[in-house]
Amino acid sequence: MSLAPDHPTACLALADGTLFYGQGFGATGQTEAELCFNTAMSGYQEIMTDPSYAGQIVTFTFPHIGNVGINPDDDETGDPVAAGMVVKWMPTQSSNWRATQELSAWLASRGRIAIGGVDTRRLTRAIRQQGAPHVAMAHNPDGQFDIDALVKAARAFPGLEGLDLAKDVTCAQSYRWDEMRWAWPDGYSRQTAPQHKVVAIDYGAKRNILRCLASAGCDVTVLPATATAEDILAHEPDGVFLSNGPGDPAATGTYAVPMIQTLLDQTSLPIFGICLGHQMLALALGGKTIKMNHGHHGANHPVKEVETGKVEITSMNHGFAVDSQSLPTGVLETHVSLFDGSNCGIRMADRPVFSVQHHPEASPGPQDSFYLFERFASSMAAA
Repeated sequence: MSLAPDHPTACLALADGTLFYGQGFGATGQTEAELCFNTAMSGYQEIMTDPSYAGQIVTFTFPHIGNVGINPDDDETGDPVAAGMVVKWMPTQSSNWRATQELSAWLASRGRIAIGGVDTRRLTRAIRQQGAPHVAMAHNPDGQFDIDALVKAARAFPGLEGLDLAKDVTCAQSYRWDEMRWAWPDGYSRQTAPQHKVVAIDYGAKRNILRCLASAGCDVTVLPATATAEDILAHEPDGVFLSNGPGDPAATGTYAVPMIQTLLDQTSLPIFGICLGHQMLALALGGKTIKMNHGHHGANHPVKEVETGKVEITSMNHGFAVDSQSLPTGVLETHVSLFDGSNCGIRMADRPVFSVQHHPEASPGPQDSFYLFERFASSMAAA
């Protein structure tokens, strides 16, 4: 539980040479990634298994990480996708009735490195001031580290700009999804009377997004990120959903944007996008995306709906953003971040095509924005 272990067994090296020592847990070895921070007070398992975190190590600003353990129901995908985790306090023994495994054992079994005993406030300030750094993190129970090699590895990490990571986390083949949101006391139930047929494009889709679609009355068929417009239309959908995902949207857009543009040109289908799907839609409509200094990662981000003035507290996880100044005529900005004014939503003025940067499925986080799934269902019903 100490903040500075007498015998460090892990080291986090930033590309500028800054070093953070601590106590390692989870797997042993070394990994390189971009470092971000997440301000959520719950849901560390959902965060670690969110495919949008591919290529990133997550610093958790909330100190109590690991205290509710791990359970298979809370995975957003089959295995952790984030490259590693940084925490202030070492995980305590889990004390939750749903827990089936301890955090450290889960990370070790999945090959993910973690470091505890780190001054996460100092680290978070560095990320905010300098931008998301490239880092190398090593866990060695013997406490022996080649610091020069670690710093060199951090500097050699290529970064996320220009990387198409969606192809690394997407599904290998299509599948059906009918599981709905968790509800007491029965847990997850199945959608038995769907009203709308939806094709969801998997750029790194979270399971709880698919559950929200099912709960909104959708019969969901999930297709890989590289699916063509012809592949989609062969399923005769009532609407198309564009999922969240990792990496540089401009890189994924090389194949995703032409597909979306074909749908826009040849059909009048309702389209709904979240996170990377939002960025893909913006690019397809003629907008541009930009790399953010340190991104938005957390479950407490205020977003204003422009048309109504309503403020929603949302979950976010993105390091790139849509440049609102690049949006063409006929594409309206619908949501903005109250932290920095960045774009958080768009829609076409004359068609049921819209998207948001934040995560209305809220896993973890508040559920203020779930209405967006119902809006998508309503647009399909009207069409």
